[in-house]
Amino acid sequence: MDNIAILAGGDSALLPKDHDVYVGVDGGCLKLLEKGLPLDIAVGDFDSVSETDLRQIRTQAKQVVQSVPEKNDTDLELALKATFEAYPEAAVTVYGAFGGRLDHFLSNIFLPTDPDLAPYMDQIQLVDGQNRLIYRPAGCHEIQPDPAMSYVGFMPVGEGHLEITGAKYPIHQENYFLKAMYGSNEFLDQPIQVSLDRGYLVIVYSKDRG
Repeated sequence: MDNIAILAGGDSALLPKDHDVYVGVDGGCLKLLEKGLPLDIAVGDFDSVSETDLRQIRTQAKQVVQSVPEKNDTDLELALKATFEAYPEAAVTVYGAFGGRLDHFLSNIFLPTDPDLAPYMDQIQLVDGQNRLIYRPAGCHEIQPDPAMSYVGFMPVGEGHLEITGAKYPIHQENYFLKAMYGSNEFLDQPIQVSLDRGYLVIVYSKDRG
């Protein structure tokens, strides 16, 4: 399985050098080049870069996927679609997806709402120095702890009924309450079991700022 990094336009401080393929999103292309990393695929409308920078991107990228600014997809959505078209079995880690414009931030959180990306939700994670976000479709899942993170939160998308067992704060039929985000939960030295009857689940690992 290919291990692919996608760098969006946000913070790029956390970007390991052990990925098999690197994809730049708009201004993220320049950050990859500045770090001396390969630019295997460059994606975006490139409205945030200068003509000189765009020439550099075109010269150094192995593949360029350029869109028009007026489009239905965000640049990150286009990058993910191009990535899975080329590498359908890939494990994809997105860096630089948090912070910045709030509309972009929210679009990034709800990526599986796009029907073209929904089939790949298990293969996508969004990471920065303080958070790690993954997705799971409706059904029953075992969620493994992340030793680098202190907390875990669950956000059901699509009005599904969520149950959580094996966590510090379980949720079951007897104590269920409706909430958009069930945050600040914790692992108890074991995996957490979750079930969702419809929609999909956003799972957020997090830790306090150090």
